[in-house]
Amino acid sequence: MSDPNISPELFFETANSYQKCAALKAGVELEVFTLIDQGATAQDIANRSGASQRGIRVLCDYLVIQGFLQKQEDTYHNTASSAVFLNKKSPAYVGAALEFMLSHELTSTFDHLTETVRKGTFISEGLIAPENPLWVTFARSMTAITAGAADQLTQLAQIPADKPIRVLDIAAGHGMFGIAFARRFPKAQIYAVDWKNVLELAEENAEKAGVRERFHKIPGSAFDVELGRDYDVALITNFLHHFDPEACVQFLKRIFSALGPKGKAITLEFVPNEDRVTPKLAASFALIMLAETPGGDAYTFRELEKMHQNAGFPRCSLHQLEQSIQSAIVAEK
Repeated sequence: MSDPNISPELFFETANSYQKCAALKAGVELEVFTLIDQGATAQDIANRSGASQRGIRVLCDYLVIQGFLQKQEDTYHNTASSAVFLNKKSPAYVGAALEFMLSHELTSTFDHLTETVRKGTFISEGLIAPENPLWVTFARSMTAITAGAADQLTQLAQIPADKPIRVLDIAAGHGMFGIAFARRFPKAQIYAVDWKNVLELAEENAEKAGVRERFHKIPGSAFDVELGRDYDVALITNFLHHFDPEACVQFLKRIFSALGPKGKAITLEFVPNEDRVTPKLAASFALIMLAETPGGDAYTFRELEKMHQNAGFPRCSLHQLEQSIQSAIVAEK
């Protein structure tokens, strides 16, 4: 008797998964989710977008199948998540992130995954080259995604709002994490570390946020540049996963030295459980690091805690962020 649980469905879904990426990208580029808004037919969307009715119908049906849209008779509607994250009218719109996430520079690293697995490290070093323009694309396209997490990190600092503080923002990128601290703490001075070309964008964002006079640039590598001293908070966001544990410890020692006597390091990371296969998105991040870095990984809390302790931090705590696939680690001197 055949087993109903045995099926090639997962194989075909996975082999065709590139189509799902392409369909999402097309939907974002054609602004389908924005044009649908409260509901629209394929003809309505075609008229508004200038695309063909046939093309829109097939695309929208596929997006329904994949869970991005809903369909009632001939009318398409955004799902609750698509309305929040893919409609350009939403303040939480993240569609711009596809410019980075689906860029050729990133996706092409998976073209040689078999050889990468054999060697245990990636093939090309282009992604981590100093001042790679791709990181400007990253900073520009990922800004909207950081808002919720950035606000939560300011709360984890547990510092009185009126206290004058110095904040070191490592790999600042778009600068939004440091800017969130500048907004919450009116007397905060932000010192952002990143490549010179990336910091130019961060400075623009600081100007828009009205905190430019308290935003200071430290261009260069976080491993080599002079960081300064007596910081109250060091922000280490989406950084440690790029490096092997030994490099992470050496870097964290620099952070420990840069902090004041009661300083805190707040690290934002994809943190899988100890089984390394749950939760799904955080655990899957390890494959990205295998393909794109020499020795990076998605580290468990136990591993991150050990790194911080080896760098001198006596205490670490793990905090799952709300409406996020990432977690924060707070380490105190």
